[in-house]
Amino acid sequence: MDAAVTGGYHITLDGPAQSALRELVEPEIFERILASASALRLREPDAFWDRKGRMLGHGGDRSDDPGVDIDRITLRLLLAEAAGDSLRLGRTVTEVGRTAEGRPDVRFADGSSATGDLLVGADGVHSLVARHLAGGPTNRPAGIIGFSGRTSALDLDPDEQRRLGPRSGMVIGPRGAALYVGFLDPAGNAVLDAPGFRASITTGPTYIWGAMFPESPRTGSLRELAGPALRDTLLARFRQHGWSERPLEVITRADAASVAAFRFNAASTRARDLAPWPAGRTTALGDAVHATPPTAGMGAGVAIRDAASLVTHLQEARADTMALSVAVSRFEAEMRLRGGAMLTLAMKTVRMILATDTRFGAVLTGAALPTLAAVQRLRR
Repeated sequence: MDAAVTGGYHITLDGPAQSALRELVEPEIFERILASASALRLREPDAFWDRKGRMLGHGGDRSDDPGVDIDRITLRLLLAEAAGDSLRLGRTVTEVGRTAEGRPDVRFADGSSATGDLLVGADGVHSLVARHLAGGPTNRPAGIIGFSGRTSALDLDPDEQRRLGPRSGMVIGPRGAALYVGFLDPAGNAVLDAPGFRASITTGPTYIWGAMFPESPRTGSLRELAGPALRDTLLARFRQHGWSERPLEVITRADAASVAAFRFNAASTRARDLAPWPAGRTTALGDAVHATPPTAGMGAGVAIRDAASLVTHLQEARADTMALSVAVSRFEAEMRLRGGAMLTLAMKTVRMILATDTRFGAVLTGAALPTLAAVQRLRR
């Protein structure tokens, strides 16, 4: 997926992630992040729908939720600004090793190299650094292919705007077909009312949605498509699964250039399996260690907390003249617990979606959801 085109999923930063971020960047950058984010407390409670667009229920009250949503690209640009001249782009790591003195050494595709006191692999799901440390992959496909896109709320029919509302929603149908619709409005639901600080690439109420299907050769072939062809083929798949046009309108009216496909990858949910290497001068964090499907919406937030934790332990080591490896060991112990907890949460939704792709799950989902929708209508 070309995240520069789609903007990626919006990123949720909960209270702990914001606290960590505040420690890592200058106050002005943090203010600009808040000014570019959408407040969860200003949204209506999340909604759950069936594949016909009928209401099944609501999530909890968010009025006291300190969390915020922000475009992935917006956050990256602001963090790049915070890094300043120390950020160097355009070089691909091809080899990781160490010098005769034991210092980390990396080689790049252009033939250059770099040596330092500490190497931190923050290079994502396909991390070469983490693979080097673990002696193999640190995650595997989770069994779902995702498709994301962006749709302006104003491009939807007025009835559909009212149905979806200023909230996020989720639909899970038979045979593993699922649709998450996230709501983002950094202007209308501004966390910090400071238009002059706003840097968001989202300028009006927008639904950033993610469609999901179990991984298969047929689903995998969609990853070769893009734009209108991918959008139209994706819609056809949903229709074959008995979905009505109403819940699909958010895909039908999407900006075709924003629609792209990606694979869900996941590390082990067991903390002891994460970072399975002795602590030393090379480590890793974020998705490089605990690759997390987007079904929890917290993967980036946990990576930010990893970074803040590492900085804290390194500062403590410097103050107490502690060995670098001890500081890294303490950081990795915390990271394992944090990553394992978030993976457990994210994989609950993944397993629920995959369970509907069994014969029993498909029958149960197809029969139970209409009943729940009918009960919900009677209650209203």
